[in-house]
Amino acid sequence: METKRKYERAAPAGDPLPTVVAPERALRVVTRPERNPGTALDLDLVRALRVNRSAVERRAATIPTRRTVKKEWQAAWLLRAITCMDLTTLQGDDTPTNVLRLCAKAQHPVRRDLLEALGAADLGITVGAVCVYHAFVPLAVRALEGSGIPVAAVSTGFPAGLNPLPQRIEEIGASVAAGAREIDVVITRAHALAGDWQALYDEVRAFRAACGAAHMKVILGTGDLATLVTVARASMVAMMAGADFIKTSTGKEAVNATLPVGVVMTRMIRDYHERTGYAVGFKPAGGIRSAKTALQWLVLMKEELGDRWLKAELFRLGASSLLTDIERQLEHFVTGRYSAAHRHPMV
Repeated sequence: METKRKYERAAPAGDPLPTVVAPERALRVVTRPERNPGTALDLDLVRALRVNRSAVERRAATIPTRRTVKKEWQAAWLLRAITCMDLTTLQGDDTPTNVLRLCAKAQHPVRRDLLEALGAADLGITVGAVCVYHAFVPLAVRALEGSGIPVAAVSTGFPAGLNPLPQRIEEIGASVAAGAREIDVVITRAHALAGDWQALYDEVRAFRAACGAAHMKVILGTGDLATLVTVARASMVAMMAGADFIKTSTGKEAVNATLPVGVVMTRMIRDYHERTGYAVGFKPAGGIRSAKTALQWLVLMKEELGDRWLKAELFRLGASSLLTDIERQLEHFVTGRYSAAHRHPMV
């Protein structure tokens, strides 16, 4: 595994703590792939897509069982998961203070003593992005200035996506003008449910034009799309329309990111890449709260798309409470004991 090659365990004489050291120091250096410009809408291709649900579910069931990552390798994979995390706060009671604390955590996601024990203090580990509502974009941009961490704004009438189209496009423009470098847009699920792929394509193309240089993550709201076939078709249409990432969920649906949906969406990404040569990123979001679950998503990316999709430029984990559990797992690796969650506060 690429991650195994990048991290080696060392136990210096007289040092009782295990150490994880990395020969490559710059985890925050992001070389983005060439952006997906989109293609013409191919309705014949979209309508021909089929999904064998039982096969997908069998494949998804193997992901937690086929590979196990233990000891120093687990610590290394968890550090990688942090660098691929969109650290998120999207609550009705968000305040400027909460956002500032989240931004501070994004820049220093793991306690210094743990990083030193792991031999990772000089790696410059930060999260992949900070994701907030539009109202907090200017504040987050100022707080993260000089860190290299982009601000992602949820837009287009998040989470329902039912505002008038001109209003949604205006919201994208306002977030970009405020300094957001990534925009998470919400599709109109009714277009996908009705099979109106032209309407969905036109909507996402309009969003992409409004994003300009900002990277666009297209939220499908897979928990609302009823079938895996609809998920597959919506994924393909979003990529044809120019999505830089396709994302599972807003986190507000009754069902959010699931491994069967992940299998379908990653295979659509692979198919699109084989057809066009353009690499589209993937972001599962909603319900990803444990380090164990994060590892499962990393394994999925490794097996379905390969090492290239194990970096922040093509993979993100949308999460808020996940980071706390990852820190607890890292402390257990260092000390052999699980700590209380309050030792790793988020905000």
